[in-house]
Parts: sequence; structure tokens; C-alpha cells
Amino acid sequence: MKIIDCHKKRRQLRNAQSLAVITVLAAVGAISIGCSSAADPKSKAQAAGPARAVSVAVAAVQKQDVPVYLSGLGAVTAFNTANIKSRVDGQIMKVNFREGQAVRQGELLIEIDARPFEVQVEQLQAQLFRDQAQLRDARLNLERYTSLIPSGSIAQQQVDTQKALVDQLDGTVRNDQAQINSAKLNITYCHITAPFTGRVGLRQVDSGNIVHASDANPMLILTQLQPIAVIFTLPEDVLPNVSQQMHRRTLEVDAFSRDDQKKLASGKLLTIDNQIDPSTGTAKLKAVFDNKDSQLWPNQFVNSDLLLETRKNSIVVPTAAILRGPQGPFVYTVNPDKTVQDKPITIALTQGDITVVTDGVSPGDTVVTDGQDKLQRGSHIEPRGGPPSKNTTAPVTGAVERPGVGPEESRTAESGRRSHRPSERGASSNSAPGD
Repeated sequence: MKIIDCHKKRRQLRNAQSLAVITVLAAVGAISIGCSSAADPKSKAQAAGPARAVSVAVAAVQKQDVPVYLSGLGAVTAFNTANIKSRVDGQIMKVNFREGQAVRQGELLIEIDARPFEVQVEQLQAQLFRDQAQLRDARLNLERYTSLIPSGSIAQQQVDTQKALVDQLDGTVRNDQAQINSAKLNITYCHITAPFTGRVGLRQVDSGNIVHASDANPMLILTQLQPIAVIFTLPEDVLPNVSQQMHRRTLEVDAFSRDDQKKLASGKLLTIDNQIDPSTGTAKLKAVFDNKDSQLWPNQFVNSDLLLETRKNSIVVPTAAILRGPQGPFVYTVNPDKTVQDKPITIALTQGDITVVTDGVSPGDTVVTDGQDKLQRGSHIEPRGGPPSKNTTAPVTGAVERPGVGPEESRTAESGRRSHRPSERGASSNSAPGD
């Protein structure tokens, strides 16, 4: 019994010692946590320091005239193209043109041997002379017979027969004259002339060859290049506006190269097709170009820009400055203290890299065009390269730098042109976007 009581006392003593150690450790931990929590706000404040400014690109809101362009894909089409073939059979005696030569209307191109037709004309003229002599004799006999009718010396039947002979010979003479005219026309066909002013292509025949009126291949192809046409397509939705503007004035059309970088020519809108393609929902339009410098060629692919109108004194911002939020489009404007404020805007027109707005910003305001993803309302910013110039239109124009386009061709009306089809939108928002 004594041994058992001794073991119990030792166990109780060890438990008391363990409990004391745990109590001391818990107290030390609580004290350390309290100290660290008291020092945490100070360390956070020291680590945070002053707010860091975000580097962004900015541009000034401008007021300027904005040309509205409608862009479509098109192809160059010659006003006149002639596959010149021979209308008679014969040997080519002379070719009076060079490949690629510009010829005028009525200029002699090819001479075919006309001697067989000249001989035929002489034969027919001789036959005509013989038939005319027979006709004269028949008419004289008819006059004699007619004079004998009152005396009863000749029968009426004989007089009628002579009249029929005169008419028959008269028809023969007329037929001879028609055959002569046909032979002379063949002689004319032997001298092939240009039906209109144009450019000769590659010739298919040479001197000495025999040609036939039934040949399938032409001897040459003549194409009119000045003026020349471009047929392009536009969506059916814009046709009412185009038709309305056509009644007011002549609409200008610019043709650009396949890569949409080089301006080739400027022309005028000629007409709109009389029907819409139901499979594509587009209509064809035809523009005419003088093509004095021969920049346009038949079947050439071009990008066509139709200047629909010019909106005067429009408020424009760079398209890159516009963001989309749950409550509509908005921009970040820069305050004098270099903080930003989000403002909702009303979009009237997007034209390339500029956008026309009707509400939300004013000319002279500064908007952020790059780096908006790092901003929120009240963020501090640092404009790249200093504050924007209020006298420059570079940040807000829609001009596209194209190789080969000189300053004289970069007109103000071209500043709103875009490399793809412009879109008019009426997106608007009456409330500020969410924070």
C-alpha cells in the first residue's frame, strides 16, 4: 500500500509541473502576439509609403471636321473592251500596231488582203451594166406597146407581160447594186480600225496568217483605260444615305491598293445598281476615274472609300481611349492634380482611330489612351513624354501613313479614313460606370 501511494504522488507532481510549463508558454505567446499586432499598422504604413504614379499615354480632346467614309472591296472594270476579230476570210497583209500601244478611235490596226473583193466588185459592176441595158430596152418596148393600145394594134395581154418584164429587170438591177455594196463592205472590213480610243493588248496573229470570220480567238483585244470604272459593294443598310447624298452633290471615291496603303486614284460615284444581292445583303456601286496616270488596270483588286459626308466641328477622342463597362462606354479624364476620373460618353461615330462623341467630354480635356487597365477612379498618373500639346491633332486624327502618298495627297478629308469599313453606332450611357 505504501508503494502504491508513492507512485501516485510522483504522477501528480509531474502533471503539476507540465501544467505550469504550458501556462508559462501560453502567457509568453500571448504577450508576443500582442506586441506584434500593436506594431503591425506601423509596419504596414511604413511599407506602403506614398501612392505610386501609373505611367500612361494621354491625348487631348479635339474639335475638328470628321469625314465619314464608307469602305468596300471592289474591282477595276474597263469602260469598253473589244475582242477584235475578222469579219471576212483572207490573208493578213500588214499589222499597224505594237503590243501595248495606245491607239485612237478610227486608227488603222490590221490590213487584210482586199484584192479578191475588189475583183468581185468589178464583176458585179459589169453584171449591173448588162442588166441596166436590158432594163432600158424593156422600158422602150413598153412605151411602144402602150402607144399602140388606142389603135387596137396590140393586145392588152402583151402590154401587161412587158410591164412585168420591166419590173423583173428592175429588181435584177437592184439586186446587182446590193451585191456591189456588199462587196464594197467586205473591202471596208479588210481594213480593221479601232472602235474606240484605248490600249492594245498582246496580239494573237502576225502578218501572212490566214484569218476567217469563224475563228474563235480574236486577233487582238482593245481595252479603254481612260476613263475607267471601279465596281465595289456596300451593305444594303447604307444605300438610303448614299442615295440621299447623291441627289445633293457628286460623291467622291478614292481607290487604294490591295494592301490599303497606297492611294491610286480619285474619282466620282457614277451610279448604284438596281438590285441587291440577297445572298450577301450588299449592292454594287460604280465609280468612274480619269486614270490619267494609268494606275488602275482592268480586273485589279482595290479598296474603295466613298466620302459620304463631312461632319463639321465634331468633338473627337482617340478610339484607343474608349473603354466598355457595365453601364456603357467611358473614358478616363485627367484632372489638374494628375489624378483620373472615369466619365461616361455618348458615341456618335467611330471612324478608324478616332471616335466622335456627343456627350461626356469637352474640347481641351485630356484622356488616357494607354495603360487604363492599371487605373481606377482617383489613381495618380504620370503622362509619358509630358503633357499633351493642345495644338497638335496627331493623337486624334485617323490618317494612316502610307508609303508613296505625298503630303499634298494627305488632305484633311482623308484624316478620318480607316483601313476597314467604318461603323456608325449610337451607343450611349446616361450614368457613370461602376468603380
